[in-house]
Amino acid sequence: MQQLATERNWAGNHTYRAPAIAHPASLQELQELVRSEKRVRALGSRHSFNDIADTTGPLVVLDRVAQGMTVDPLNMTVTVDAGTRYGTLAAELHRRGFALHNLASLPHISVAGAVATATHGSGDANGNLATAVAGLEMVTADGSILSAREGDDHFEGMVVGLGALGIVTRLTLKIEPTFEVSQTVHERLPWDQVLENFDAVTASAYSVSLFTDWSGTTVEQAWLKSRTRDLQPAGHSPEYFGAVPATQARHPLPGVSGSNCTQQLGVPGPWSDRLAHFRMEFTPSRGDELQSEYLIPREYATDAIRTMRKLSNVVTPLLLVGEIRTVAADELWLSPNYGRDGIGLHFTWRQDQPAVQAVLPLLEAELAPFSGRPHWGKLFGTEAEAIRPLYPRMADFIALADGMDPTGKFRNDFLNRTVFGND
Repeated sequence: MQQLATERNWAGNHTYRAPAIAHPASLQELQELVRSEKRVRALGSRHSFNDIADTTGPLVVLDRVAQGMTVDPLNMTVTVDAGTRYGTLAAELHRRGFALHNLASLPHISVAGAVATATHGSGDANGNLATAVAGLEMVTADGSILSAREGDDHFEGMVVGLGALGIVTRLTLKIEPTFEVSQTVHERLPWDQVLENFDAVTASAYSVSLFTDWSGTTVEQAWLKSRTRDLQPAGHSPEYFGAVPATQARHPLPGVSGSNCTQQLGVPGPWSDRLAHFRMEFTPSRGDELQSEYLIPREYATDAIRTMRKLSNVVTPLLLVGEIRTVAADELWLSPNYGRDGIGLHFTWRQDQPAVQAVLPLLEAELAPFSGRPHWGKLFGTEAEAIRPLYPRMADFIALADGMDPTGKFRNDFLNRTVFGND
């Protein structure tokens, strides 16, 4: 077990309290470690911007517990190790002729970590990444292995588990035949067009992302990712609600080269090289940004956007860029899109945590009338008392956690603050 001196997350804004990191060499070694510890948590790709992964016991990294990838073409699923990166999985699936339904902006994140926090991609009809889960295996508090599949009791409560139920070791994901995607970027999309035609704007491609700093009269960039089978013979229309087609590869941040972003300019290619915003071989902005995100019910989309534009005087100076995406409803108990189609209001902040933390209460107060649910892995100030009413199955999840982990082995400050409360 490696003793920790100073270990930090991806952004460098959180230093782990855990005294050590363990790299078990086998599933059996992991079981024994979990069985013997009073507190323990799994550590993935460290891409959370808060203390969700931390613990006062050892952190467990599953990089040596390797069981490989298994594709089941009959049931159209793939089973992978929890620590597998999405970019690695996507490339191998495409090579074998298969695909996932979506990817997040970064392909560098681990499958288990993204699923546990309901991290998402974009698209009106696309659920978050956790909605692809058809089965999982985890080591529970007593060191035993629990296997659960879609249709089992409480399965919808286990998938987005926030690490509170056990250490997930394997995940089975639904797959489909591989497909091609064409990605184009349009610039200077008028806000009045977005507000008047929001449904048409977001329905114009398989995945749509709007990048903005919330000031001015236009959205700086609209990224459209379309399945090539859905395109007209001429490809993307140059006309997009008054926006101008980009003539070179763009990066979401103004003035930054688009060379490290996924292929644009309408060039068709594999889903694995288009659905994420950034290339797998390039890790953007390490240590140079913070992130927050709130998922808002779709029916409040334009009202929430208007509210954000009114807040530009306090938000814009702290932003590197903001993003608006859409996500389909699901039935996973702690998914921010449980029971409702929604939009994600994403904030990539400058690396100034005191200033960001100071503005979050105002931001959350203004979004509160829209029942905004914060992304579990990003910066937010909302605590359990306010979060619990936002999730109809929260009481069921707490009961499930109490039953599976009666001594609180997998709990930490984050979970006590945001889910279980400190009473």
